[in-house]
Amino acid sequence: MPHTPPANDYDVVIVGASFAGAACALAAAQYGLRVCVLERKADPGERLHTTGIVVKEAMEQTWLGRMPDHLVQRVANVRLYAPNLHNVLLTAPGYYFLTTDTPNLMRWLASELRANGVDLRLQQSFTDACRDGDAWQVEGVGRTAYLVGADGARSRVAQRTGLGQVRDNLYGVEREFAGVQLPEGDALHCFVSRRFAPGYIGWAAQNSTGVQVGLALRHDPAHARAPDIEGFLEHVRDVVGLPHSAQVAGTRAGLVPCGLPDGAITAPGVILTGDAAGVVSPLSAGGIHSSWRHGWAVGDAIGLHRRGTGPAAEQVARQAAPTFHRKRVLRWAMDHLQRDWPVNALLRTGPMRRLAEQIYFHRRGVRM
Repeated sequence: MPHTPPANDYDVVIVGASFAGAACALAAAQYGLRVCVLERKADPGERLHTTGIVVKEAMEQTWLGRMPDHLVQRVANVRLYAPNLHNVLLTAPGYYFLTTDTPNLMRWLASELRANGVDLRLQQSFTDACRDGDAWQVEGVGRTAYLVGADGARSRVAQRTGLGQVRDNLYGVEREFAGVQLPEGDALHCFVSRRFAPGYIGWAAQNSTGVQVGLALRHDPAHARAPDIEGFLEHVRDVVGLPHSAQVAGTRAGLVPCGLPDGAITAPGVILTGDAAGVVSPLSAGGIHSSWRHGWAVGDAIGLHRRGTGPAAEQVARQAAPTFHRKRVLRWAMDHLQRDWPVNALLRTGPMRRLAEQIYFHRRGVRM
């Protein structure tokens, strides 16, 4: 008798319920697919790694535009500080960022998944998967046509399925100060400092619940060191107006990719997205918008292909992954050429300001 392949339990199983995973799930759910999301945390808003700062494009072009108003605060400007704390205000007409109550934003995203028919399984980790004919057998879950790894810079999906892994990372730490108001709350305060943030920056920002102050640096696994967040706080506290009486309400920390995986991001029936696929700006480490767009493209492609009207989702995933060629050149410069004295000397010059505006406001030719 001819062999009849077993039925799939799901059309797609997604590992990780952060931005890329949520986007992929919501896009696939629009096609009526059976979608399962595995999230190892019991509470999607706990132990976060993201700053939760959303750019204008993500707010205006994606599902994130539906965020409840009480979760966000609009920030129109960037105040950029040299290592000596001299600073300049950068603006772009019509542009803005949104700082967020990130824990409750992630809880809202979880509620959106469930409201759209997604089987969200909290407190369930991905352990392993093996190829089973034309499907994947996911341990503890069942058979699925597609397996999507949206599980971060140290993706277990990538490890278990032989896909590429991100080796180039930043390491960041951020402190939350609840109920605190900065004197200049409508600016994202960014600090260049080879001492505190080699390879990246420090920052302070007002959000809807208080103030977040963070710091990231280039991560070297062979000589790993934690960011000096306490020293940085003392360095910037007075200049941004953070009261000495402000108490730390929470801390988040983790790796942030700044490079591409060392291998493929797809194989038959398995796709990486978000941090797992290196879909993060290598220069600014901004990943919410790019991860959402890539995750949505993957979910949409899976939906179309499962309905018989689109190309292979693996092909779409590869084509949709941004390469950031120009920013990778600037990443190399940050890693190898960063010095404090040129920034101290040139911060207020026209060319330096225009370069900063291009980086922060994602556009060319912006003038003050």
